[in-house]
Amino acid sequence: MDRTLTRFIAALRNAEVRISPAETLDAMNALELVGFADREFLKDSLSLVLPKTPDEKDTFETTFDQFFSFDDVSGRSAVASDEEGEAGETGDDDGSAQGEGIGGGKGGGKAKKGKPKLAALEEEEDEDLGPGEMAEPRSELGRLLMQNSTVELTVRMADAAREAKLEDIQVFTQKGLYTRKIMDAMGLADLVREIGDARLSPRIPERRLGQELKKRRDWLREQVRDYVERQFLLHADATGRRLREELLQKVKLSNVEHRNFRLIQEIVFRMAKKLVALHSRRRKVFKRGQLNVPRTLRYNMSYDGSIFDLHWKSVKVDRPKVFAICDVSGSVASYARFMLMFLYSLDEVMPKVRSFAFSSDLAEVTDLFERTKIEDAIAKVLRDYSGGSTDYGQAFADFRKLCMDDVDNRTTIVILGDARNNYGDPRTDILKEMYDRSKRVIWLNPESRSTWNVGDAEMRKYTAYVHQAEECNSLVHLNRVVGNLLRAVS
Repeated sequence: MDRTLTRFIAALRNAEVRISPAETLDAMNALELVGFADREFLKDSLSLVLPKTPDEKDTFETTFDQFFSFDDVSGRSAVASDEEGEAGETGDDDGSAQGEGIGGGKGGGKAKKGKPKLAALEEEEDEDLGPGEMAEPRSELGRLLMQNSTVELTVRMADAAREAKLEDIQVFTQKGLYTRKIMDAMGLADLVREIGDARLSPRIPERRLGQELKKRRDWLREQVRDYVERQFLLHADATGRRLREELLQKVKLSNVEHRNFRLIQEIVFRMAKKLVALHSRRRKVFKRGQLNVPRTLRYNMSYDGSIFDLHWKSVKVDRPKVFAICDVSGSVASYARFMLMFLYSLDEVMPKVRSFAFSSDLAEVTDLFERTKIEDAIAKVLRDYSGGSTDYGQAFADFRKLCMDDVDNRTTIVILGDARNNYGDPRTDILKEMYDRSKRVIWLNPESRSTWNVGDAEMRKYTAYVHQAEECNSLVHLNRVVGNLLRAVS
């Protein structure tokens, strides 16, 4: 009991549910009280002591359903009736089987589409023996298959998985290897020998048994394969986590599911930390290679012209003053969320970020970020300013009214938006003024370049007055753009 719970908690931790040792003890106490008899009661009880946040509760629901995917947890049979008696229907996670047996109906039958090629070929070569007497299986695994012992097979599968150390699986391509290991541990070798002997037997009951065992063997192989897939998703180690993080860095932010937001936030903060470590320097950086001759001579006059102390030219590193203008309308809200999070995570090297949000009218939200936690501030910005019809012309006019006088040759203006202006006045004259006053204007467009000038998009007009226009719809793009921004001001 404790081992099962420990494996389940490990799966939860792998799914980013934070569980302390004290909460683990609480879960064990709850399990002693409720047991495994009632699946829903167990689920409700553990949900009270393990997950804490709404995201963790959603993850807990999914992980519990995957981990306890067999009805055998409650001691009930997982065999479901199938009146049609088709062979090899094994798609459900509960291991449902046919009315005449796990692997198929009466006698022979045609090869099912989707079965392994070798199994289909073997079935085509078998003659149709029809219904009738069938010999008794001799191998232990064969007896379990012929008895429709789904509960016992499930237990045997779990034991074989532990013997094969399935929890050590690292990459998805190992699925076939672990499937074979589990099948071998369950007694596949004896079953294969029995099938071979039965096929060569002159007795029809023996050959019927051989045909039926082949179907059930193929059914079991599919069940084991599905089990390995689910266990990979539950127990993949740090390598699996890194693969998942790499995928989330490359996927479009608009396609990220809400349940992955917390992991995305961790990735954003980690990326920002790397950039901080790379660009957090003293305001004066001394670069070897450029000798300051006048200063060297002046400081070595006391040594009668002998040069002992070398002095190098210094480069003043001025931290950038960044104005971030974010379109938070529905189509680009997800991108704005993570760009603002990224910029405000760089407070050590970019302490002068001023943020503005708009869908039509533009408003400064810098104070909101200073007073409130960054996640709460972003949520409030998206809630308060994402309504209305997108109007870039009005947003630029509001920006000029609010802070154009503060824009100087040390200012970098970052605009995030798809430039879709609903056929309104684009006000390129204001963007040109921003371009002339600032050090750099960077436009980040979450749409692919092929759509920048389609429909009501105004990117063709806007790109004439920006220093850099980039496609930016993933964390990889965002990390590269912000890194280039920091290098440019160093």
